[in-house]
Amino acid sequence: MWKPFSKGFLRVELAYFFFKKINLNSRCSFMRENMKLLYEGKAKKLFAGPDTGTVIQYFKDNATAFNAQKKDILVGKGILNNYISSSIFKALNQTDIPHHFIRQLSDREQLVKEVQIIPIEVIVRKVAAGSICRRLGLKEGEPLANTLIEFCLKDDSLGDPIISREHIEVMKLADEFEMDAITSMAYRITDFMTGLFSMVQIKLIDFKIEFGRLNSIGGFHEVILADEISPDNCRLWDMKTNEKLDKDRFRQDLGGLIESYTDIANRMSIKLPELKAEI
Repeated sequence: MWKPFSKGFLRVELAYFFFKKINLNSRCSFMRENMKLLYEGKAKKLFAGPDTGTVIQYFKDNATAFNAQKKDILVGKGILNNYISSSIFKALNQTDIPHHFIRQLSDREQLVKEVQIIPIEVIVRKVAAGSICRRLGLKEGEPLANTLIEFCLKDDSLGDPIISREHIEVMKLADEFEMDAITSMAYRITDFMTGLFSMVQIKLIDFKIEFGRLNSIGGFHEVILADEISPDNCRLWDMKTNEKLDKDRFRQDLGGLIESYTDIANRMSIKLPELKAEI
């Protein structure tokens, strides 16, 4: 004989129904409150992922420059960086360049592979801009004769100083084989990104990337591309006007950073959500 649901069961069913109606970002926010925070940096948070060997990467709206001496909150910046970086990593799947990206989870979150970050910032330059102009007296906008790769020690307390491969080996930050792999991938990523942005009339000036060691069976640690690729760590200029579309708009008080990041996303045919403040 059929029996009516109990009041307690009905409350559970109604709660589940309304939970399903909540948008994805609200659900992720609810879930994030119950996740373990592993690390918080200037622009991102890392939470323990749902499976062993995974991490959830959360993009904040914080804008920083000059080693966080200049800072602000720009509503929607984290959303834009997440969508642009996700799009670029998805495009990288067309290549054989290994990376940590698995999938985009929400407007601000990505599921990525857990890696041990190698404490080296890899800076690839095609056109003179930023610190290299100050250090070497080069004129901003001057094309470099060859693609230039520089390495910096990833240490905010020291101001991320430039180091050589010899420094890296002496300090045991990475071995010779890892540095060969990093250098090779950096050149290939440069070629790929140059083509990707040129298709939408954007000139790639320079960019900063990071790599990490992926744990695997047998003790071998594969080096893969990690972190993010977004206008926060790329210099991107309009191909016709040389208008700056990247974080230099914040560094140099040009204004319009959100508008420029949105322009990049639109050129890349990325469908964006409403840009809301962090919950």
